[in-house]
Order: sequence, then structure tokens, then C-alpha cells
Amino acid sequence: MLEKKQFLEQIKEHFRLNIYEVKIWTALLSRGIAAAGELADISGVPRSRCYDVLESLEKKGFIIMKIGKPIKYIAVQPETILERVKSDLKDEARRQTELMEAVRDTDVFRELELLHKSGVRHVDPTEMSNSLVGRDSINRQIKAMLDNAESSVVIATTQDGFRRKAKILRNYMPSFRRKGISVKMIAPVDSLAAKKVEGAELKDMDAGMRFVNIDNKEILFLLGNEQDPEYDMGVWLQSEFFVNGYSELFHQSLE
Repeated sequence: MLEKKQFLEQIKEHFRLNIYEVKIWTALLSRGIAAAGELADISGVPRSRCYDVLESLEKKGFIIMKIGKPIKYIAVQPETILERVKSDLKDEARRQTELMEAVRDTDVFRELELLHKSGVRHVDPTEMSNSLVGRDSINRQIKAMLDNAESSVVIATTQDGFRRKAKILRNYMPSFRRKGISVKMIAPVDSLAAKKVEGAELKDMDAGMRFVNIDNKEILFLLGNEQDPEYDMGVWLQSEFFVNGYSELFHQSLE
């Protein structure tokens, strides 16, 4: 019983249906074709709700109504549904992205920018630091730093880290090349991953440390257990004086 409940919950989550829709759709999949009353009996969905649920599933493209007496319903195969849901998600993501881009040109966003700039003037640069725990948090921070890059990106990492960073950088490299932003990676190079960062300067060596340096203004040190994503840790610091000094010492150590 528990396994069946988990199965239905997973379908509900993956295909964005309510529980009645899941029960009716799976019941119809098991029969191929069936009338509303039969589906109510098989699925356990109340008859009073069954027709509304079937109408909803038909609108969403999960089932097809077969005209006749009685009216019967045919299940659309899961592969077709999966492709349709993927397409819908892409369309929705595109719409949401366009909406967020439109926000950039609004008075509200400009007001937020002014608020931030006025607030930053009161921030002591030495206080601009943060600690991060977990690979997901670290990757979000790296992407935020890359978004702000203006002149240079320097990354020191391990071979596994090289593969991960190359995967992230792949989406940034075209714009970096257009903007003239230099990218340098110091790590044991993986030849396959290196193709993702075409145009970057690669120094094939183990630097013995992990960090991401952006414009010599902000730096993320990676300190935790690289083998366990949940316990990987980072410390982010924004201080042009410190990062410049550290960068000079680091590059001297490579000579």
C-alpha cells in the first residue's frame, strides 16, 4: 500500500497533476479504454468528481474522449505526455524569463537599484564576506560572481573541480570572449572538459588549493571536503586590497 502511495505521489509531482487526476489517469492506463463509471470504481475517485477530473485530464492532453454510448476515454501514452510536459515547462520557463527581463525596465526595479546603491555606501568593505556550505550554495555563488565579471576570471582547482567549473563556464565563455574577459584555470586538465572552455588559458598543474578570483576584487576560497558535495565549504570575500595582494603572491608561487 505504501509503495502504491509513493508511486502516485511521484506521478503527481512529476506531471503536475492533483491526486484525483493521477488516480484516474493511471487507472485508464491500466485499462487502455474505459467509461467514467468504470474508472470511478477502479480508481476510488468519487463518481461525483470523476467527470470533472476526466474533463480536466482531456484539456491537459492526458486522455482522449471517444464519442459513443456510453462515452469512453482512451489514455495517451506516457512518452507522448512526457514530451508535452517538457515542452510546456520550457515554454513556461521562457515566459517567466521574459517577464523577469521586462522587470529590469520598470520604475520599481530602478528604485530597487537606487536603494541598493545608497545602502552599499554605508557598508564597510571589510564586512563584505560570507561563508557557504554545500555544493549547490557554492555553485550559486560562483555563478553570481561570474555574472559580475568585467575583466578577468582566475580559477584554481582539482581535476574533479576542473570538470565541474568547466561545465559552469561553458555557458559564460561566448559572452566572455565578446567582452574580452580573460579566463585562466590552474588545475590538472581534463582534455574532454577543456573543450567546454575553449579560449581559456589552461595551466596544467595541481596548485594545491581551490579558489575563484573575479577581477582581483572578490574571491571565493573552497575549503571543505570536495568528495562530499553536502560538506563542501567556501568563504567568499570582497576586498580589492586583499584579493590583489593574494593574487600577486599566488602567481609568484607558480613561477
